[in-house]
Amino acid sequence: MKILVVCGAGASSTFVAQRLRRAASAAGLDWEASAGVEHSVLEGGHDLVLVGPHLADRISALRDRVSAPVVLLPADVFADRDGVRTLAIARSAIADARNTPKGTP
Repeated sequence: MKILVVCGAGASSTFVAQRLRRAASAAGLDWEASAGVEHSVLEGGHDLVLVGPHLADRISALRDRVSAPVVLLPADVFADRDGVRTLAIARSAIADARNTPKGTP
């Protein structure tokens, strides 16, 4: 599973991605999580894109760029020090995507 965490400049997303990687590893998952900026969101590059709350106004444009699920993270995501909550958000988004037929809004 390849996950991209996106923020405005890439700094805060780095912390979220690191915490997500640690939480996934602790859960026995072989997931990659990397940090990036809006321009990092490209088709075919990731299985899931997590977007920082400060980019809420860009979420539709980001969803238009890729077929992977794009999820807006909650405003308090940076308080998730161990990454467990972010991991739960990612797992839920992946499960939802698997259970939603293609082409369903």
